[in-house]
Amino acid sequence: MNKGAPNEAAELAGGLLGRLGALDKVEVVLCPPFTALGVVGQAIRGSRISLGAQNLYPAAPGAYTGEIAAAFLKELGCEYCILGHSERRTIFKEPDAFINQKVKFALESGLKPILCCGETEQERDQGVTEAVVKRHITQGLQGVTAEQVRRVVIAYEPVWAIGTGRTAKAEDAEAVHAFIRGLLVELYDAGVAESIRIQYGGSVKPDNAEELFAQPNIDGGLIGGASLKVDSFSAIVEAAR
Repeated sequence: MNKGAPNEAAELAGGLLGRLGALDKVEVVLCPPFTALGVVGQAIRGSRISLGAQNLYPAAPGAYTGEIAAAFLKELGCEYCILGHSERRTIFKEPDAFINQKVKFALESGLKPILCCGETEQERDQGVTEAVVKRHITQGLQGVTAEQVRRVVIAYEPVWAIGTGRTAKAEDAEAVHAFIRGLLVELYDAGVAESIRIQYGGSVKPDNAEELFAQPNIDGGLIGGASLKVDSFSAIVEAAR
């Protein structure tokens, strides 16, 4: 819930466009609050930067006061939608079955879901990281076909590392990403698993991005606080490149 005022969102998008508009080899997606989707979409139209939303409601437009339909997002030019973010799970108590409904509805609506998974600090200390991640992914992808899942991005975001300044060590993050890749092989097959991008999200900053992105199974980042400033976000994208 940052940079939602149209003027500040347009300023940030314009600054990023100036730095990243011609960048090759890396796909960049901006996911501003709903109130800023229109102006950000206009600012980046025709560029190499794509637009995404932070959430949706899994139903056609209708009597769902306060919610956002996939059709609205498509109309605004969204290509992606973040679903199952840790804050949706923890603050708003969204269960896996509901997130699964969103994933399937997004796919049916022509959007590419960014499905988030990750453990809390308590779960990490209990040694159940893999069990939690497995539940988030297997239940989140329930009923999603092999053809559909190629359009899904997985984002591993350990809750204990979000906005805290704590970052999983590169080798620890890689271990979970490798586990996720192996799980996708089990759920689908090796070809499908290799085609799916798995991002890391959890206090990614310019000074740790290159080491994280160098890991074999970390295909990019779901960037939080560092995406709110042109310099830091641009440096992270350059590290990915």
